[in-house]
Order: sequence, then structure tokens, then C-alpha cells
Amino acid sequence: MKNLPALLLLFTANAISGVAQGISMIAIPWYFAKFEDTATFGYIYAAITAVSLFWGPIGGTFVDKYNRKTIFLWLNFISGAILLSIALLGRNWEMLPTQLVALVFLMTFLNYNIHYPNLYAFVQEITEKKLYGKISSIIEIQGQLASAFAGAGAAILLEGIPDGILHFAGMEFQLPFKTEAWKIYDIFLMDAMTYFASFGIISLIRFQPLIERHKETGTVLGRLKVGLNFLQKNPNVFLFGVASYSVFVVVLVTTFYLAAKYVESHLQMGGDVFAFAEMFYAFGAIFAGAGIQWIFRKTTIPLSIIILTLITGLEFLTLALTTSALVFYAMNFLLGITNAGIRIRRVTYLFEHIPNQVYGRAGSIFFISNILFRIMFLSLFAMPFFHEGNQIIYAFFILSLFLFITVGILGFFYQRFIGAPKDQTEFLESLNNKS
Repeated sequence: MKNLPALLLLFTANAISGVAQGISMIAIPWYFAKFEDTATFGYIYAAITAVSLFWGPIGGTFVDKYNRKTIFLWLNFISGAILLSIALLGRNWEMLPTQLVALVFLMTFLNYNIHYPNLYAFVQEITEKKLYGKISSIIEIQGQLASAFAGAGAAILLEGIPDGILHFAGMEFQLPFKTEAWKIYDIFLMDAMTYFASFGIISLIRFQPLIERHKETGTVLGRLKVGLNFLQKNPNVFLFGVASYSVFVVVLVTTFYLAAKYVESHLQMGGDVFAFAEMFYAFGAIFAGAGIQWIFRKTTIPLSIIILTLITGLEFLTLALTTSALVFYAMNFLLGITNAGIRIRRVTYLFEHIPNQVYGRAGSIFFISNILFRIMFLSLFAMPFFHEGNQIIYAFFILSLFLFITVGILGFFYQRFIGAPKDQTEFLESLNNKS
């Protein structure tokens, strides 16, 4: 396998920063649910998502124009520097204002908007076509192992283990140590250090591109139009890219906003339950990474996504109708399988149908639809109605309905998706001629 050392270093760096990053992104929603106001966080999340609406497409043009290793180096350095500054302020003041906690959430989301398009485009650039499915699975396994460690770490850091007893799934485990809950600025400090560690690892990467990319000139807007032009000429790929994002939309809304309130007001349990659910989700995603391609080996990619989206809709319906922590864990495990399974199959499809030259821009345009849906749901779920008593469950009913509608759309256009062309030689030649 070509570029194997480069891929191993890339995945290692991604995993190291992913653990601490995951802990921070679990800690922030719980911090607002416990110490601030969940509705306020909903508006903050919606505003941050709106910023991503403009930042995401710009990030896509960067991914397609510049060296992708260099982009990773700058992302890690800038993110680490910002987090380190905020963490040191917190340690000095022995507290952090809400605005700075929200700023970390904003920075991490803006990082995500470039990090993931850049990761997939970089992997596509240095991987043989015959290995796209396998590499998509490995990316998912690596990322979700990091999430599993993040969930376990967050469960301990958010609540602490002052009596040496770990509470997990209704059981108690005596541990050989005790620890107090960490302050959120100490969690941010740990996160900053992992960004710098990732910077060092990525700087060691040496690779040989397997796909030829020509240098593009022009303005950001002009380069973005190239991605739009590709999708206009391939409307079935565009529709598939948007519709297949639906489960990811509800997962982001749930993980970063609804789940904390669901645990606190509906299940009436603590931060350890919230964090351990993330760990179960990660275990499900790891299972998907290891087996989803085999399970659906005789099934077309669009059909497998239809099946997994339908199952996810049933999962959210179950969460709305139950009050059991064990069911909550089980549904998160299944959600890990379905969301990761869809992502693996979706990425494989897009690798096969989108040229590497425009992959970042095409991905950022798909992400715009994701953002618009999130803004809609976050604005709706920030209404006071959903935060009275346990009425947060109505949000889960709505998300379930959204997924069932998506299943209908995917099914209606199924034949178009499987018939979309993979050979984009003509488009790339026209692009080269224009340059």
C-alpha cells in the first residue's frame, strides 16, 4: 500500500487531538446544562452554526487550493494557541466567563469546517481507488476510538470520582484512585496540548500524491463557482450528498444540544450518564467501521443508506417514548452504528463520484445544507416549550419524522443515485483548459 507511513501518522495525529477535542465538546454542552441555561446555549449554537454557513464554503476553497498537510499544520497551531490562551486566563482568574466558553465552542466548530473536508480530501489524494472503502472504514474506526476514550474521560473529568466509586449503567465499580471534577479551563488546557502534539506528528508526514492536482488561480468566489458548476452538471450526486447528510444533522443537534437536556430533565441523571452515552455511541461506530462494508457487501450504497436512515428514525422514536438509562445507552450504541455506517458508505460513494480537484468545495457545499437544517432545528428547539419539564422529548419526535421523510426522498430517487456517472474526465479537462 502506497503512502502507508503517511496515513499512519495522519491517523495518529487525528486520534490524539480527537480525544481531548471530544472531551471539550462533551464538557461544553454539559457546562451550560448544569451551570448556565440550555436555551441560551441553543441560541449560541445556532449563531455559531450560522457563522459556519459562510466559513464552510471558504474553507472548501482552501482545501482544494493549498497543500493539505500545510492546512493541517496551521489548523493545529492556531487552535492550540487560542485554547492555550483561554485556558491560562481561566487558571489565572479561577473561572471562565460564558463568552470564552462559547468562544472555544465557536473555534472548534470552525476548525471542524476545514478539518474534516481536508482530512477526506487528503486521504483521497494519497490512497489508491481500490482501497477507498477500506480507508473510509479505518477513518471511522480511528475517529470513534478517539470518541470512546473522550466519552470515558469526560465522564470522569466532568463529575470526578471523589469517593473512588465509578457509577456506570446502574452499577458501581471501586477504583484504586479518587479524583475531583476538573474545571472546564483545565480541560481546555489539556485540549491545547494535544493540538501541539498533533502539529509535531503531522510535520513528520512525507507523501507521494496519487492524484494529479493542477494549480488554480482566481478569487475565492471564482474557485467556489467551480465546485458549484460540478454539482450543477451532476445533480444526482448533489441530491445524494444533501439527502444522505440527514442522520448527521440530527446527530449533531442531539449530541451538542439535546442530549444534555434529555439526560438532565427527562432521565433526571448526571453528567456521567451523558458522557458514557457518547462512549456507547463510539463503540457502535467502531462496530460499523469494522463490519458495515461486509454487512452491505451485496447491497448498493444508496439502498444501505436508506435502510440505516430508517433504523435511525426508529431509534429517535424509541428515545422519545422511554425513560431508561439502559435504553438510552442502547440507542446511542445503535446510533453509532447507523451514523458511522452511513458516513462510511457515503464517503465511499463521494470518493467514487467526485474528482479530488473539487472534493473540498463539493463537500463544503453539501455542508451548507447541513448547516441550514441545523439552524432551523436549533432555533426551533431553543423555544421555551422544549425546556419545560421533560418536553424535550418532543424534539426527538420531530427529528424522527424528519428522518422518515428523508427515507422517502432517498427511495424516490434511488435509481438516479445508482446511475450517476463516475467518470469525470470531461469536466476535469474543461477545468484544465480554463486554467
